[in-house]
Amino acid sequence: MAKLNTNSNAYIIIYSTVLVIIVAFLLAFVSSSLKDRQEANVALDKEKQILNALNLRDKADDEAHALYNKIVKYDEQLKLFVCTLDNGEVKYVFPLKGMGLWGGISGFIALNDDKNTVYGAYFNHESETAGLGAEIKDNREWQEKFIGKKVFDADGNVVLSVVKNVEKPEHQVDVVTGATLTSNGVTDMLQKGLAQYAAFLSAQ
Repeated sequence: MAKLNTNSNAYIIIYSTVLVIIVAFLLAFVSSSLKDRQEANVALDKEKQILNALNLRDKADDEAHALYNKIVKYDEQLKLFVCTLDNGEVKYVFPLKGMGLWGGISGFIALNDDKNTVYGAYFNHESETAGLGAEIKDNREWQEKFIGKKVFDADGNVVLSVVKNVEKPEHQVDVVTGATLTSNGVTDMLQKGLAQYAAFLSAQ
């Protein structure tokens, strides 16, 4: 029997091909096996973000999921979340998307049933700088500065904003220190995002 030449080009090509096929199969199997869990984790993270906007933070996974299912309903027609708290108060949570300095930013803002007063806010980012732009997500104290702010001015314009020098505290929040461009992105996201709901927000 001829001895297998493990140094030949044919052997190396066949060996490499078989190895690639096996690795690809294993990766596909692992990815498929974890898909449901990954999707569940993404859904749970979104639920927690919405609860954060409702000032219901620091919940364990099971508690957060149960609470979300209890108080949050997604309105398919309006494309927003209608939330009834345990005390019977109704809040509206609006999903937001925009651009920061280095990538996408997103968030949720909750309004009271007057459709004008901010009840709570939560923001997220894809790739902002830690300690600077990333503070829109990491700085809970900064997010809480939105509570009580008014969305509209007397003429019905969306004026809720993040600014360097607050002159109208009823509508404005200080920028994140050292992250003016990311803060500008939050303003743009808020104003463009909420403007899409103008018909709903202006209806009494």
